[in-house]
Amino acid sequence: MCVAADWRRVYWWLVLQWVVGVALAGPCAQCCDCLPKLLMVNCSSRQLNSVPEGILEYAQMLNLTYNHLKTLMKWQFSGLTQLRELDLSDNMLTIIEVEAFFGLQNLLTLRVSRNRLKIISVGVFAGLPNVRLLDISENEILVFLDDMFREMPSLQKLEASENDLVFISNRAFSGLINLQELNLNRCNLTLVPVEAMSQLTGLLQLRFCRMGITTLPNNSFRQLSRLRDLRVSHCPWLDSLAINSLIGLNLTSLTLSHCNLSSIPYSPLHHLVYLRYLDLSYNPITSIQSNLLGDLLRLQELHLVGANLLRVEPGAFRGLAFFRLLNMSSNRLVTLEESVFHSVATLEVLRLDGNPLACDCRLLWVMRRRLQLRFEGQPPTCASPVQVQGRRFGDFTEVELPWLFICRHSRILTRKPQDVRTDEGHTVLLFCEADGDPEPSITWLSPKRSLLTGSGRIRVLSNGTLEVRYAQVQDSGYYLCIASNAAGNDSISVSLRVRGFPSSTRNRSGPFFLEGWSFVSGQAPGNGSHGSQPFPFDVKTLVIAVTMGFLSFLSSVAICFIFMFLWSQSKGQIKHTATIDFVPRSSASAGGCGRTTMETGRFTMKLV
Repeated sequence: MCVAADWRRVYWWLVLQWVVGVALAGPCAQCCDCLPKLLMVNCSSRQLNSVPEGILEYAQMLNLTYNHLKTLMKWQFSGLTQLRELDLSDNMLTIIEVEAFFGLQNLLTLRVSRNRLKIISVGVFAGLPNVRLLDISENEILVFLDDMFREMPSLQKLEASENDLVFISNRAFSGLINLQELNLNRCNLTLVPVEAMSQLTGLLQLRFCRMGITTLPNNSFRQLSRLRDLRVSHCPWLDSLAINSLIGLNLTSLTLSHCNLSSIPYSPLHHLVYLRYLDLSYNPITSIQSNLLGDLLRLQELHLVGANLLRVEPGAFRGLAFFRLLNMSSNRLVTLEESVFHSVATLEVLRLDGNPLACDCRLLWVMRRRLQLRFEGQPPTCASPVQVQGRRFGDFTEVELPWLFICRHSRILTRKPQDVRTDEGHTVLLFCEADGDPEPSITWLSPKRSLLTGSGRIRVLSNGTLEVRYAQVQDSGYYLCIASNAAGNDSISVSLRVRGFPSSTRNRSGPFFLEGWSFVSGQAPGNGSHGSQPFPFDVKTLVIAVTMGFLSFLSSVAICFIFMFLWSQSKGQIKHTATIDFVPRSSASAGGCGRTTMETGRFTMKLV
């Protein structure tokens, strides 16, 4: 019974295929190719100026590419209820009327790329409740309007790259609750559309490539907690990321390549604890600092190709226990020490080709692990020393390694003890020269054994010399110079003594001290008195100083008199006499009970 039922299903399926084939072979044969077995109608490259008529509802795929279609009318495809895929790419479409696709209830894929659309009106995509993929790339669209995609609730991928897009309204993506992938490459946006992006709470992948953005501000991608893959590349004016620009994201893959970042954005990255893939290639990054990437606990791949990288500091990848791929090809690295990694045991792929590598003891660890490491078909090449220049890492034998990959211990050249003495306020240079292979780095420690840097009043110069500017008494002590390279360290201490100015604890009859300089009388000091110090200024300097001060005083007085004269002239004629009335104190009678008499007086004053 089961076998008979199966035969009946096969029979009726063959009959259905024949019926559909006959139905499709008739009306569309004149201008299109019908493929009954695939339920497909191919009208590509037929010089069509309009959508052909007579395409029956059995078709599930309709190809209208490479024609001359300019307008899609309302309900243009209303009869094709079974259509699953519609491709209108490579036409001349400039107008799509509202509800042009109405009736395509089962449509899953709609492609309208490489046309001449400048604007898509609200309602154009009405009647497309099941579309999963929409491709409107390579048009001339200038703006995304509010609710433009609202009637496409099932849309999962929106391809909108290579348009003239300059503005995305705040509610343009309203209704796209299921959108997972958005591509906005090669648009003219200069700012991240933060409000519009906040509508896409289900987004998993976002591409911002070849755009004119200059920075990523704080909260650029807020509400996108489900986003896993963010790609921002080929943005030559992007030179900074705000500290909280990536806050709220739980990315597993991040690409920030072909931009203008001068350093790794440590602060914006530190919270991305689920990040596994990081690409910072083709940015002008010169160094990777130590102990700043440890928060990226799950990081497995780091790509930093063509980034002008000069140095990777020891401990740069400390804490990255799952690190397995490092691509630093086409940089300016001289070496990559084992101390850079948390552990080289997890490392599987290492790309160092295109770097001027010095094949010495610092790269011996790579040679010893070359059988476990993969160079992806591009093995590193030695640039120095001369005896191995141009040789690939795979060309060395195990016997050669101990003799060629060596380093020479760092050694300080001047071993003679230095005792530098100076007066307070002077600038002092403490020298420390060393040699070794590789060239040792010079560090200085203060008398309190704190590390001195290349900034501040006491700083280390680029040639390793320690500069003490405006020396103070408290700067006195033993400074330690340390020369270090991969083969070992050497050190020497240098003594600095700073003599302060004399104290001002003197009696009134003795010499007077000001700022460490002594002023004494012409009499010779008596027994037990301190010798006077020479006067710090010569006679000529004093005469000039006194003269300048006297002239300044006279000029100030003259200006005051001139001002008073001009002010008095502006008041008109001045009276030279003044009459003053006054009332003198009252006088009582002799008995003390008489009436009090009051007398008034007047006198005239003459003003001189």
